[in-house]
Amino acid sequence: MPLIQIVLSGPAAAPATIQALQRETTELMQRILRKEAALTVVSVTQAPAGSHAVGGAALAASASLQALITAGSNSDAEKADFIFAAQAMLTAARTACPWAAAFAASPAPLYVALHELPATSWGYDGRTQAARKLEREAARQGGGAA
Repeated sequence: MPLIQIVLSGPAAAPATIQALQRETTELMQRILRKEAALTVVSVTQAPAGSHAVGGAALAASASLQALITAGSNSDAEKADFIFAAQAMLTAARTACPWAAAFAASPAPLYVALHELPATSWGYDGRTQAARKLEREAARQGGGAA
């Protein structure tokens, strides 16, 4: 159940660009990190030009991606593969957007961050990931005992 936040600053991205980022991020989560697409939430926030800075200087355009995942659910190699693929996705999106020229001139690094949370510290619909895992294990044991 990853929760992903993409932040774009600069001129507004087209709705089609936002939808493509949401779709492609979900696909990367499913393919690389083995997450369920139906439980993957991707939010894209647009901020005005100058709202981000690097080295203290305001940027005309920038992009970043942060994702919350359960600690221990992926290998270091999977996480590295996701970070590489997400950076490539954001790079491709920014070169196809009206703000491509602003991005090309931007000195900002393109950050992708995976935040790993303990299964007891997050969840959805009022239950933690740890509780959900226990429920799945109990169902498997109960189903195998019959």
